[in-house]
Amino acid sequence: MKIRPFALEDTDAVIELWTAAGLVRPWNDPRKDIERKLTVQPELFLVGDADGVVVAAAMVGYDGHRGWVNYLAVSPESRGLEYGRRLMEEAERLLTELGCPKLSLQIRSDNTEVRAFYEHLGYTQDAAVSYGKRLIAD
Repeated sequence: MKIRPFALEDTDAVIELWTAAGLVRPWNDPRKDIERKLTVQPELFLVGDADGVVVAAAMVGYDGHRGWVNYLAVSPESRGLEYGRRLMEEAERLLTELGCPKLSLQIRSDNTEVRAFYEHLGYTQDAAVSYGKRLIAD
C-alpha cells in the first residue's frame, strides 16, 4: 500500500470505503465532510492505495494545540494487513513534523474492535468527555 494525499477522483472510492467500514452516519454528509477538509490542510487527508484501489483513508488535522484523526478506515478485505497501523504511523509522522505535541481521536464507545486497535498502537483513553454541537446541518 502506498500512502498519498487524497485526490478529487478518490471521492467515490473513499465514501464507499467509509460506508463499508460503518463510519457514515445520517447526520454527517461525507461529500460535505470531504469538501470541508479540502479547505483546511488538504495535504493531511491521506489515502492508502494498493494497485490503484483505495483500501484505506484518514482525515488528519492540527489546530495548533492537538492533532486529530477522523474517518480512519481500512477496507474490510484489507484488514489484518497492517494498513491501519501504517496510516496512523504516517499521521503521527506528519503531525510531529508540524510540532504537534499530542494526537487525539474519538471512538464510539461500543466499538470494541477499534478500541483494541488503538490500544495496540499505544493509545490510552483520556479522562475526558466529548461534547458536540452541530453548527451547520447537513
